[in-house]
Amino acid sequence: MKYIVDDREYDVIIERKNNKNLYIRVKEDKKIYVTANHFVTKRQIIQILDNNYNYLRKMINKIINQESKKEHIYYLGKCYDLVISNLFDAVEIDGNKIYAQSYDRFEKWYKTEVKHIFLSRYEDIYNYFDENVDLPKLRIRSMKTRWGVCNIKSKTITLNSKLIEYDLSALDYVIVHELSHLVYFNHSKDFWKLVEKYIPKYKQIRKLLKE
Repeated sequence: MKYIVDDREYDVIIERKNNKNLYIRVKEDKKIYVTANHFVTKRQIIQILDNNYNYLRKMINKIINQESKKEHIYYLGKCYDLVISNLFDAVEIDGNKIYAQSYDRFEKWYKTEVKHIFLSRYEDIYNYFDENVDLPKLRIRSMKTRWGVCNIKSKTITLNSKLIEYDLSALDYVIVHELSHLVYFNHSKDFWKLVEKYIPKYKQIRKLLKE
């Protein structure tokens, strides 16, 4: 069954149940879902859709507007569609979509996730790092050419915030890489052996981060 809204044809999916009342919904696929009693005829359903034409038009346009605001977001190695919708108070992840009330709300959530995840992984890795080194201060910022920096003089390790886009193994590798510089200042064979001790597949991760 089809129904026309604003000169466009939409599918109408009729679900028959023993309900006294009739319900109309428009889902993300832009199909019109009607839940009706077994005795309600298609002609009656069309009449009800006509009576609720403005509601249908509003709901369809809202979905179209939401789609136009979609943006691809990479988070922990997965690609998500960011959907801005005032139907959500908090940021929610559902399947391959991230829903947020506004882009500002999403950015605030994203930055909080970066700080929480980076600090947690940083402390965990340092705790099982066998070499005797003091815990450097952690800084997080966006960098164009480097994934991490170890400043021995200031005892600071800086991580690129863009690592949040990759699987956690990439973040772990960069942390181990920078901590290893506290033991070996250059990229000697001993340095890479130390990195490999904690990240056996570091070569694959390095290749991924260079792409």
